Amino acid sequence: MAEVDRVAVEEFGLGIIQMMEHAGRTLSRVVIEGDADRITVVAGGGGNGGGGLACARHLAARDRLHRVVLDRSPDEYEGAPATQLRLLEGMGVELVDAAATPDDSATAAITDADRVIDALIGYGLTGAPRGVAAELITAIESAPGPVTALDVPSGVDATTGEAAGAVATPETTLTLALPKTGLAPLDGSLVCADLGIPAGVYAAAGIEYEHPFGDRFSVELSLAE
Repeated sequence: MAEVDRVAVEEFGLGIIQMMEHAGRTLSRVVIEGDADRITVVAGGGGNGGGGLACARHLAARDRLHRVVLDRSPDEYEGAPATQLRLLEGMGVELVDAAATPDDSATAAITDADRVIDALIGYGLTGAPRGVAAELITAIESAPGPVTALDVPSGVDATTGEAAGAVATPETTLTLALPKTGLAPLDGSLVCADLGIPAGVYAAAGIEYEHPFGDRFSVELSLAE
């Protein structure tokens, strides 16, 4: 998937913001189908977090957003995730900086929600989560409401499925463009979202690909026996 992303951006000119928008909108559709009215998005500083922030914007527009919890200062977000963050700030959405709050406001934003979206760490995880990210994963795992993970549950190695430290256990995982092998051993439902990546990108990346979505923008996946 890392190679697909590289080819899509560098060789085909597909924008990262564009793919984040597809991820965020599809994620918002998945969670809005439920009955949760107070949804908290926990977002990291990478591409996974950017997709979560895009989702938060769609939820806010539909009065479904409870809080947005960040694992670092808003000033530390860069590139496309920073763009998504500025859009949220322009809407007047309250941001909870978990790295700067000495009280339990970040944990409360998670535990008070009807549903939590885990958009902390994506397929780029190396080793065990540390610091604030690890603390937030622990809070997500302790949340009384259901959890929906974006792409890969935070703390899970996208290739092996192993967890070297704290890990979130979602009810549903919305993985992006391609299913990751590390998701196979996980419990919970698995949905794959269309990011609008042309078939030529997969061919250029050396991946055999058959478009699985038909007229839909996401499909539910199951393990083959």
